[in-house]
Amino acid sequence: MTNITYYIALLLMIIIGFIIVKKVAGCLIRTVIIGALAVLLGCLYYFYFK
Repeated sequence: MTNITYYIALLLMIIIGFIIVKKVAGCLIRTVIIGALAVLLGCLYYFYFK
């Protein structure tokens, strides 16, 4: 896989994270938890494919 593929996958993860946050924006605790999980998944993806 090339670097462009990694950037596209990361961009898709960010977009999906924002969509999930918008869906649960009514509850601040859920938003914080979903955001933390999105960051955790992003970090795991980065360190796994590094």
